[in-house]
Amino acid sequence: LPLDVLDAESQGWLGFAIELAMRNALPAGTEIVTMLTQIAVAADDPAFAAPSKPIGPVYAETDARRLAAAHGWSVAADGAGWRRVVASPSPVDIIERRSIARLVRAGALVICGGGGGIPVLRNEAGLWRGVEAVIDKDASSAMIARMVSADLLVIVTDVAGVYLGYGKPDARLIRAASPTALAAHASDFRAGSMGPKVDAASDFARRTGKRAMIGALDDLPSIIEDLAGTRITLCEPALVFATSTGLTTPPMKIP
Repeated sequence: LPLDVLDAESQGWLGFAIELAMRNALPAGTEIVTMLTQIAVAADDPAFAAPSKPIGPVYAETDARRLAAAHGWSVAADGAGWRRVVASPSPVDIIERRSIARLVRAGALVICGGGGGIPVLRNEAGLWRGVEAVIDKDASSAMIARMVSADLLVIVTDVAGVYLGYGKPDARLIRAASPTALAAHASDFRAGSMGPKVDAASDFARRTGKRAMIGALDDLPSIIEDLAGTRITLCEPALVFATSTGLTTPPMKIP
């Protein structure tokens, strides 16, 4: 199957699983909607000329090159093996933006943008078509959050927040920072891991003036209350670090 079709397939599966869990956890009658989300990308995005997003299984180099020749793939070394790599263009617009906004205004809980959304662009005839690519899910989430005028963007992951020197003995958890302060340490944040999350959260804070948070999924309630995770706002003068005895900066007043 083409990658854009697989994007749609995985988005539907993820949406179903999340919606089912929410329906079982929330009061009966809560309006929950899962929406397949198409994300417009630019045909001239530089990412199409330099595929870099690893997908699929790990192969031996000889197998990877054979599959690349047979299917027209791009492949690259990834850790101990080789994987297919595809373009990861930046999101430009959300095709279903009006429908999502209407549902949110009506009070529905909308599950959308799964996996970064389905990348689409207009062809020479002006018709929309799917594209074999994978959009970064954090960038799409930040765009959706701006579109619905969200008061808060939370990006959850499997670590407590953004670390300076992650993986090193002297790693420190950043409790609060401004986008500018984080940008000065961009080399600390891995391109395929924390980097896109920091970029998306910083972009949201910079464009809206509102709060973005990054932290562990298990800490979600505390993250929302600004009692855990990394807070990113325009008003933070520099990096503020957490300590072993607790937070070094008080939580923001939540309206």
